[in-house]
Amino acid sequence: MLNADQFGIQESLKRLGIQSENLGVSTGSKWIDSEASLIASFSPVDGKEIAKVKLASKETFEQVMDQAQKAFLHWRTVPAPQRGEVVREIGNALRDAKEDLGKLVSFEMGKSYQEGLGEVQEMIDICDFAVGLSRQLYGLTMHSERPGHRMYEQWHAIGAVGIISAFNFPVAVWAWNAALAWVCGDVCIWKPSEKAPLSGIACQKIAAKVFQKHGLPEGISSLVIGDYKIGELMSNESRIPLISATGSTRMGKLVSEAVGRRLGRSLLELGGNNAIIITENADMDMAIRGALFGAVGTAGQRCTSTRRLIIHENVYEEVKTRLASAYSKLVIGNPLDEKNHVGPVIDLDAVKMYEEAIRKVGEEGGKPVVEGGVLSGESYESGCYVKPAIYEAENSFKIVQHETFAPILYLMKYSTIEEAIAMQNGVPQGLSSAIMTTNMREAEAFLSVTGSDCGIANVNIGTSGAEIGGAFGGEKETGGGRESGSDAWKAYMRRQTNTINYSSTLPLAQGIKFDI
Repeated sequence: MLNADQFGIQESLKRLGIQSENLGVSTGSKWIDSEASLIASFSPVDGKEIAKVKLASKETFEQVMDQAQKAFLHWRTVPAPQRGEVVREIGNALRDAKEDLGKLVSFEMGKSYQEGLGEVQEMIDICDFAVGLSRQLYGLTMHSERPGHRMYEQWHAIGAVGIISAFNFPVAVWAWNAALAWVCGDVCIWKPSEKAPLSGIACQKIAAKVFQKHGLPEGISSLVIGDYKIGELMSNESRIPLISATGSTRMGKLVSEAVGRRLGRSLLELGGNNAIIITENADMDMAIRGALFGAVGTAGQRCTSTRRLIIHENVYEEVKTRLASAYSKLVIGNPLDEKNHVGPVIDLDAVKMYEEAIRKVGEEGGKPVVEGGVLSGESYESGCYVKPAIYEAENSFKIVQHETFAPILYLMKYSTIEEAIAMQNGVPQGLSSAIMTTNMREAEAFLSVTGSDCGIANVNIGTSGAEIGGAFGGEKETGGGRESGSDAWKAYMRRQTNTINYSSTLPLAQGIKFDI
């Protein structure tokens, strides 16, 4: 455990129930020990160990699975508004823990403290959304073609939902799924990233206290911290009808294949290669601000981070000059220090990936606007601090077509709005997109059926920072999943069509006669 420091990490860890050595398997308030190996969670802030976690094993996963099945039989019978009341209390518990949990997220993952607090706020917001949703799980009523018949549809819980989340949003994505799944009557089995396991343990403890307070069975909220083998167990488990997985496209394809073989459902949130089109009609102050946060926020490690700027040739040089000036003012350092704009990337593997991308863009003919590089010195002792970089590039470059999870931004020119949209769409991924313009025709062209092919298309805001009220997700290699708001709740339920005959006869549909 870390010694006390100026940011109060140790006290936050204590309040969140994090020990120097922690169990990584839980069915709620019950934590399960095993002979499995230990892993250490290292902070990219200083490179030091925060605490250890004992991983899940095949045997402990089976215990979790059995308990989840039993819990579902009870939880699905609790009226949805009562389930919503439990989720409301979880949201309030997160409010009470917001400062400590935000600090842990920042320290364990490396995003700024303000972004850590924002991530916890997302959890609170989705709990609030889910509470209202618990009274709005609507089905439709349809007119029957047969006299004396009534048709309607209703929605039922599906069972256990497996949640596989990534390091970059170590807690919010779990809440997006779990809050909705819970009010829908499902139970959840969560595998957080091994790169941020302590944040997962803290959230599990917070939720478990609320379920325990209500005398609810173990297994409504379960945690299994493990490596890819646990993810494989979940993906191949027929008792988990839905797997919601967030991560790389490569990981998503493996999950989708395994789940598809057993005819299960998968909800995939995968890679992004997001672009902002900056037209000659853009509000330039707004455009620069949106591009800056989109590219360097969370050190470029958001699935919605801005990777490409597609800039009209008439304003290209202005944008390039202003961005370079803005980058020169960025302060890189400890993300818990609110004077700093950019923290570290998650680990040394991410640093290698960043360096490799810079090498490749140079080999393909990219020209540096703001040089990249790894920072060294006492303030950067973890080795995980890199300079946000900007390169002029072509959309066709192999490295530009690839999502690099690091603060590297590519600039490219366009002449017509049709050309810009084609460039925006001309990558395998399809998550988030944006256009900066004050011209209504350009904005509407971008949003039209021939416009952006992404799941998210914004006008005069950046690619990053989605609200929970809208369904979140993307197309193509992003996986096609939708989480959070709108009608995303339907993914966590099964639809049932019902027909009631209240007449004294039995007419057949389509007017078929079958008399004997």
